[in-house]
Amino acid sequence: MIRQEIKTYEEAVEYLLNIPRFTKKNSMEDTKAFLGRLGNPDRDLKILHVAGTNGKGSVCAYLRYMLEEAGYAVCSFTSPHLVDVRERFLIRGEMVSKEDFLRAFLAIYDLIPWEILVKEDVFNEEGKLPEGFYHPTFFEYLFFMAMLLFREAKPDYCILETGLGGRLDATNSVGKKELSIITRISLDHMEYLGDSVEKIAGEKAGIIAAGTPVIYLDDEKNVSAIFDERAKKLGAKACPTSKKDYALIKFQNKNIDFSLRTRYYKDISVTLHTAALYQMENAALAVRALEELDKGRTIRAEHVIAGLAKCFWPGRMEEIAKDVFVDGAHNEDGVRAFLESVRADGWQGERILLFSAVKDKQFEKMLGKIIASRLFAKVFLTHVDSGRATRTEVLEEVTARLLMESYAGEEEKRLETGTYENVLQALGDLLEKKQAQQRIYIAGSLYLVGEVKASLGVLKDDQFRRRTEEVPSEH
Repeated sequence: MIRQEIKTYEEAVEYLLNIPRFTKKNSMEDTKAFLGRLGNPDRDLKILHVAGTNGKGSVCAYLRYMLEEAGYAVCSFTSPHLVDVRERFLIRGEMVSKEDFLRAFLAIYDLIPWEILVKEDVFNEEGKLPEGFYHPTFFEYLFFMAMLLFREAKPDYCILETGLGGRLDATNSVGKKELSIITRISLDHMEYLGDSVEKIAGEKAGIIAAGTPVIYLDDEKNVSAIFDERAKKLGAKACPTSKKDYALIKFQNKNIDFSLRTRYYKDISVTLHTAALYQMENAALAVRALEELDKGRTIRAEHVIAGLAKCFWPGRMEEIAKDVFVDGAHNEDGVRAFLESVRADGWQGERILLFSAVKDKQFEKMLGKIIASRLFAKVFLTHVDSGRATRTEVLEEVTARLLMESYAGEEEKRLETGTYENVLQALGDLLEKKQAQQRIYIAGSLYLVGEVKASLGVLKDDQFRRRTEEVPSEH
């Protein structure tokens, strides 16, 4: 490994994407030390820190929209991105420019202690980097860039979403927080966080800071007890939110009307423009967080109502074409929430699902829930363009076995299945053959959602090209 000359945005992105090939997860001490080398930019920011298994990004989005509606300037750092890596950095609702991205990238790059690498062959027999050499991981690198960019932007509030965990997450290296927020906890990333919701909750609880309020979803007693205990130990105010705080009024035409019980605004009626029922839970968490932050001083009920109504978070029951929805459900609990929304959406025609998953997820349990739901007439499988992708042959074998088990004793299988070689092929074929009485859903992986959105652009460009080729030129 040697220091490269990087001069363009494209070269910077390529370098970042290749980071996992030669670095490892660093200790929290190392991360804090590097943040110190940057001048501790976090000290100039009022940070709202969000962790959890499902719903983190949505809560971040709701927080941002409501704060902006109240006139505050907001920066947010979220993950993953779906199409463009710059989606992770929002400053006043806009992605950072390619020029600013490159500038922040180089500021980090120049602080890496390259001088330790006195020759190309720097790895010892175990393949480890030399003592004293620090290189950020992919996520750490982006986090450091965000801190530099956000300090320059001087927002009123900065929203940080954890990456994988909580306690050891790079975002937890910040020195001070205004709030900690923990969304729904479920089984995911078990190889890193633990094999039970209690162990995972313990890791997520690591973002709770001394004397700082923590807002969390009060859904399971065992999980809530972990958050309460941690908060009590640190002198942090515990602010639970549960299903008792909201109630569905009407779910129709891809809009959710529900009532929300608040501390400062009393009972208010709210509308979310989404087909995802699970967003009521995330919106309730975000509102409770803002109430604890502002105490009703500057953020009024009308800001809350308008902000929630305007909020758009891509990839969560997002309609990308007429009657074509993508959802980021990528674990068992996410699929449960996805199916709940599908079941309640009132569609009277045929439902078709395109599914894929990465191999470190519990895709067998995800497929099991999908098949058992009996919501879909057809389920198609495909392969995402990632080294983590599950081979379609594996998905086919699992699906065939689950079908046999689910339809045992029935005379005929009512679920049709099929496979596509890749996402572009799948989307192109499904859209071309789609009939008016059919609705297409796409779920199983955020990689799948991102690739579908990118492929949709390719297909539209191709359709435009074919249309212009078919029209004779006037010249």
